[in-house]
Amino acid sequence: MVRSRGLMVGVGPLRAGAFRRLWVAGIVTALGAQLTAVVVPLQIYEFSGSSAWVGLAGLVGLAPMATAALWAGALADVCDRRRVLLSTTIGVGVTSLLLWAQAWANLRSVAVLLVLVGVQQALFGAHSTVSRAVTPRLVRPGLLPAANALQSMVLLSAGIAGPLLAGGLLPVVGSRTLYLADAVAVCATVWAVWRLPALPPVAGGERRQGAVLRQIADGVRFVTERQVLRTVYLCDFAALTLGLPTALFPQLAAETFHPSDIGVLYAAVSAGGVLAGLFSGAFARVHRHGVAVAVSVGLWGLAVAGFGSAHSLPAAVAWLLPAGGALLALGVFRKTVLQTAVPDGMRGRLQGIDTVVAVGGPRLGDLLHGTVGAALGVTWTVTGGGVLTVVAALALLLFFPGFRRHRAPAGSEQEALGA
Repeated sequence: MVRSRGLMVGVGPLRAGAFRRLWVAGIVTALGAQLTAVVVPLQIYEFSGSSAWVGLAGLVGLAPMATAALWAGALADVCDRRRVLLSTTIGVGVTSLLLWAQAWANLRSVAVLLVLVGVQQALFGAHSTVSRAVTPRLVRPGLLPAANALQSMVLLSAGIAGPLLAGGLLPVVGSRTLYLADAVAVCATVWAVWRLPALPPVAGGERRQGAVLRQIADGVRFVTERQVLRTVYLCDFAALTLGLPTALFPQLAAETFHPSDIGVLYAAVSAGGVLAGLFSGAFARVHRHGVAVAVSVGLWGLAVAGFGSAHSLPAAVAWLLPAGGALLALGVFRKTVLQTAVPDGMRGRLQGIDTVVAVGGPRLGDLLHGTVGAALGVTWTVTGGGVLTVVAALALLLFFPGFRRHRAPAGSEQEALGA
């Protein structure tokens, strides 16, 4: 039975009408986004005949996403967040329509696809940044861990179901229909955002308007001056660079398991996150959020180290499932700290910085694991990365007492809307 308290799924945030509408709409939109995520690389490979172009597509969106996330975060702190979120959501939908148009026109152009991917990734970075800054205005502070867990479960579940759905539909309806389905799915979130109340800056926020670069610099300065925030970012960066071995999954599938097992390796991490989310009601009982972040990083590193030593697919999955659970917990408590340990007028910029870390960390991790794996071998690289992640978590917990003592706030600077 689903409960809002105890060990089952924390559904308390769903009692807030605005959050509930966004969450339900997010299920539809996330599934649609996964259809595009599958079709784009397939089309690029079909047009170019080279996996190098597929890899380039992953890098093309990095700089636009990071730039747009920082810009949108600064904008969200001085403008009505509902309007900013509505603009970015519509932008994502329009880009999906343009992807449908290029498929309908049969352009067969890798350059056009790469441009559209870059634009869509920029809009996605802006959208996700503002969306996370909106959540604390919709639910009470005590419900933020549950709210973040519910949102993470949507993304993880879509990461499992979406590719399966795309794989089944693509031979039947073709790429054009899947692009169009993605554009239609975005309409659900447009409707939910349209129904939000106005979310203007809190008292005094409108007086801080100025050049976007200065706003971003203020956000970076705010982070560097606060030990808790610095350490949370360091924890997340350590987990995503030292301990994220997904770049080695193809080699592991080819050398240790079977080539057809690669889908299982990817899905196992997401499945572990979904399973952990089913017990997210327990997150509300955790009050030492700094320790929770470090413990999540340590458990993630420990599970990755175990995965590196696995020589059978069942053993690998047995390690990847708890790894996915730890990664979900890390995301929940990291987001909660960044949403509660800062004034509302700074939340947008900190979420922008968080998006950059969340996007840049895995990219750097792919480069690191790929390079070291080629030199030392897969087993040593994966296991060693996991061990280093555990060491990093212990070191951060030991040397930063303010982070270690950080607890969930007892109150809020304002009442959440609709809660």
